[in-house]
Amino acid sequence: MRDRVWEQLRSEAEVITRSEPLLTSYVHTCILSHRSLGGALSFILSNQMADEVMSAMVLRELLEGAYHADPNIINCAAHDMEAVYHRDPAAKSFLSVLLNLKGFQSIQTHRLAHHLWHNGREELALFLQSRNSQVYGVDIHPAARIGKGVMFDHATGIVVGETAVIEDNVSILQSVTLGGTGNESGDRHPKVRSGVMIGAGAKVLGNIEVGEGAKIGAGSVVVNPVPPHVTVVGVPAKIIGRPGCDSPCDTMDQSLLGVGADIGAGI
Repeated sequence: MRDRVWEQLRSEAEVITRSEPLLTSYVHTCILSHRSLGGALSFILSNQMADEVMSAMVLRELLEGAYHADPNIINCAAHDMEAVYHRDPAAKSFLSVLLNLKGFQSIQTHRLAHHLWHNGREELALFLQSRNSQVYGVDIHPAARIGKGVMFDHATGIVVGETAVIEDNVSILQSVTLGGTGNESGDRHPKVRSGVMIGAGAKVLGNIEVGEGAKIGAGSVVVNPVPPHVTVVGVPAKIIGRPGCDSPCDTMDQSLLGVGADIGAGI
């Protein structure tokens, strides 16, 4: 996967250098001067995340060390990039996802923080969480677990708590919170299963499961478990039917039910 994505990125970069002279130097520096997706990604993220406390050079060393220790981080990034390209009609190329979309960039920054958190460097991981929030407007606790093929669409204001789990192939829109219900300790955040789509502004609260292939409508407040393959809407959210497909994360259909959906009884 990552080799195929890298080849596509280089091909798109070559086209940009011919069609848009003002971006030639930028694209060459970010893409064409590197030998791999990991090299390009570490360069881009380190320069965006750097501040007066931590230089781009130090951040790049951290990123490349994480990629060397856990090559799956780059595999996940490739799946994330492909997910955004196929799900977001505004993403015209893989290159635009890598260079311009902060939802993708924030997830990749979290992957470094998560790696550090699980390798005894918790304070540094929390520092990166803070920088992620400052730079991209996305606040993800370093301990939160995020699978591959995940898209944060627009991303501004997304909050993901410490014990939250986001499985593979999930789409989450802006201003979504995967939070707790108070100051309780322990396992206290949602578990979002594969295929789920969570609409803009939704709040999913507590140690509850959002079942595979479920859809949560925009602005909903979810405080109870959501069964697989249902649509929930409202405050508090209630079941109103079934999505029109098995994986709402792929279609990104923002209507309440979607084409082909079944209307069911509420709860």
